Amino acid sequence: MAKYLLTYHGGGPMPESEKEIAAVMGAWSEWLGSAGDKLVDGGNPISHGRLIAPDGAVSDADDALTGYSIVAADSIDDAVAFAKASPHIAAGGTVGVRETVDM
Repeated sequence: MAKYLLTYHGGGPMPESEKEIAAVMGAWSEWLGSAGDKLVDGGNPISHGRLIAPDGAVSDADDALTGYSIVAADSIDDAVAFAKASPHIAAGGTVGVRETVDM
């Protein structure tokens, strides 16, 4: 079974009230829980970062990468099917799905 990196891009504003936060966290817990033992790493949101160019120059990362998770699946199509139900998509974001390579 291969592992897939799910990358979260963009999305709506962060919830502000305790009720909104609880609803969002509940949706994420339910969705990630639906992966069962195929959830390798539930991941985390990420914030600002830096990019290092081949010449050593450092710049602020200006992409919209906002988080990640890692799941195991039988195929990329299975990983995509799981990712389609992500609460991140419901919040207006997109999810990238990429197979990792064991080294």
